[in-house]
Amino acid sequence: MLANFRQSVSDWIFRVAAPETPPVTLVQRRIFILPTRQGYAFALMLLLLLLASINYNLSLGFLLTFLLGGMAGVGLLHTWRNLAHLRLRPGRCEPVFAGDTAAFAVTIESPSLTRFAIGLARRGEEPVHGDIAATEPATLAIPVQARHRGRVTCGRLEVFTRYPIGLFHAWSYVEFDLSIVVYPRPDPTAGSPPNAGADANEEGIPVPGEEEFNMLRAYRPGDPPRQIAWKALAREQELLTKDFSAMASSELWIDWDDARAPDAESRLSILAHWVLQADGYGQAYGLCLPGARIAADRGEAHRARCLEALALFELPR
Repeated sequence: MLANFRQSVSDWIFRVAAPETPPVTLVQRRIFILPTRQGYAFALMLLLLLLASINYNLSLGFLLTFLLGGMAGVGLLHTWRNLAHLRLRPGRCEPVFAGDTAAFAVTIESPSLTRFAIGLARRGEEPVHGDIAATEPATLAIPVQARHRGRVTCGRLEVFTRYPIGLFHAWSYVEFDLSIVVYPRPDPTAGSPPNAGADANEEGIPVPGEEEFNMLRAYRPGDPPRQIAWKALAREQELLTKDFSAMASSELWIDWDDARAPDAESRLSILAHWVLQADGYGQAYGLCLPGARIAADRGEAHRARCLEALALFELPR
């Protein structure tokens, strides 16, 4: 609770207008700087040195104290300058399947000097670090575990540095409209998509049927005994079921009602598997969901559109 309270106070004090319009330049008023734990310990040591020098009238003690204090002041300036005037833009965030690792990417540019040990952090995730060469943009990507389908928003990001001596922590906040679409995890036991073509123009693409053997898939309760691969079982393999195929028509319709599963998430996983299979066949296919219909097409953009529809699907009320 105390950590959450501190974070809430920090969010209120260092609030920014969100989302911000890129590019964002870290000007002087956006950069905050405070001593680190080592910095506070260093300040306490300087105080003790100063008191000892005053008490014993040590000329060399005064020299050492002010020399170290001056070095700390120079370090403070260099820490601030390492962050000042950096330009940040949102990078490309590729969609992933549930269970995979996604990444929020930010492109950072330095207008003049090379910057060292620049960090980028998102709340709840480990920070990433990198050097930013002068006039050469660099991309820092924060890995995120995508556990569930849907849209994952990035939220506020902290850009920070402790270079060069680690006595000071300089930071700034940015918040772009960054998000990642997480597709449903395809169900590898779903088999092939059903043949629901709109016409009889055959393209020789295998879909479920009873004409010829297509593939072996994992056994699902309810599969007829005549389709069980008994030879594979005799070889001490797992229980498998034979999938037979027929010839597909020119258009394949992947329908919500054809996915037999106990819950909506399992249905979406089956549909995602069928979309990937239909795309691999090179066949024109469409997607029918409750309240939504995507016209038949083919290609990478169409596959992404169908998978995104599955990722953001919500049952109508």
